[in-house]
Amino acid sequence: MADSPVIFWFRQDLRLADNPGLAAATQQGSVVPIYILDNESSGSWSMGGAGRWWLHRSLQKLEQQLHGHLRLFCGNADDILQQLTTELGAQRVFWNRCYEPWRIARDRQIKESLNLAGIAAQSFNASLLWEPWEVLKADGTPYKVFTPYYRNGCLGRNAPRNPVDPPVSADFYPSAAIVAGACRLEELGLLSRQGWYKKLEQHWLPGEEGAHQRLNDFVSTGLDGYRQGRDFPALEQTSRLSPHLHFGEISPHQIRRSLLTAAATGNIPEADLDHFFSELAWREFSYYQLYHNPHLPEAPLRVEFQRFPWLKDEGGLRFWQRGLTGYPLVDAGMRELWQTGFMHNRVRMVVVLSGENLMLPWQQGESWSRDCLWMPTWPAIPQAGSGLPVVALMLLPYFRIFNPVTQGQKSLIPWRLCPTLCARDWGFARQACMRSGGTNRLAGTGEYCPWGRLSAADS
Repeated sequence: MADSPVIFWFRQDLRLADNPGLAAATQQGSVVPIYILDNESSGSWSMGGAGRWWLHRSLQKLEQQLHGHLRLFCGNADDILQQLTTELGAQRVFWNRCYEPWRIARDRQIKESLNLAGIAAQSFNASLLWEPWEVLKADGTPYKVFTPYYRNGCLGRNAPRNPVDPPVSADFYPSAAIVAGACRLEELGLLSRQGWYKKLEQHWLPGEEGAHQRLNDFVSTGLDGYRQGRDFPALEQTSRLSPHLHFGEISPHQIRRSLLTAAATGNIPEADLDHFFSELAWREFSYYQLYHNPHLPEAPLRVEFQRFPWLKDEGGLRFWQRGLTGYPLVDAGMRELWQTGFMHNRVRMVVVLSGENLMLPWQQGESWSRDCLWMPTWPAIPQAGSGLPVVALMLLPYFRIFNPVTQGQKSLIPWRLCPTLCARDWGFARQACMRSGGTNRLAGTGEYCPWGRLSAADS
């Protein structure tokens, strides 16, 4: 065993099982496990309120799993790692890779700083089935369309690795208990003083155990019929594994292996399994596009859309945020987002159009979604929406954008979120609003009219 400890830096990999970086660190000697809340490097892309609540609960669970050995820090990650390696005499720092542009830039700088100080820094892949730089077309350029990316680029390669076993008996460095600058979880200030996050606790169980419970529930009750059922927002047919994947409480390798095992031992239709794997690959494709187009969170992929004439409409933005656009499916989705931190993928695609109809800058939609969702929105937004119009990527033709009216009529809407809309026929509400002069009240009823922002010219 080496005399100096190995620092393992937890990031978006808050789990013990299938954690390649942690497994490698424990094989090198005694380990100092740390987490750094780096709000300085993230800048304007720091977590929103819902994400900070999730992180607090997930770190809480991880602290328990590590029996109190996890050390928490807040500040510039580069400075903190330099200080820790000096104080502990550590010669190696291990972590698992992240793929957001600001993290890539920061991690590159940290590696250079550590190497200049004679300290080895090694990173691992714990988040993706396929590394973005490994899947390229025959001419060496990245894919721009999902189907060839997945069917040719990914499935044409070797199968993803199997999950890595959790460390059997990790040796934690004794003096890690008195590391200078470490703080308690509460001192990270992740929880809002208003306590609004309590509404989220009714719907989610952050942590590695909660992630596997969610996966098991999906395999048992949601996977059979997934291909068709996933299109109906009112059905519990989606996995809801996205936040667990984002915070690394479970890996895509574990999900893939679990589903293959279930398919081999149970009666799961192959079409449902294949469709879920393709949805898992959409997550990969989102990070893939972000890696090859790092400007994507702030600018459209196609330069001709950089001068698009968005409107400054604070009133329209508030209607959209509160779920008062008049499109029942959009409003149900926006209210569900606010109440639970979740929005069904089909609804996200419809919400995209509502933002475009209002001509709102997509950055405003992204900012709101990032605060309400339990995860930052930019990796998944280009394909899924989340309040960001698809012109951010503009890979799909215009006729692939969903119509909010017809989709609402075809879909099963979770009316529990919009009970007043459920009680009214859509056409009646719209026409009543027109008769009242386009105000926000149904004529003669005193109730809110969801179509109130429409003018007579829109009828």
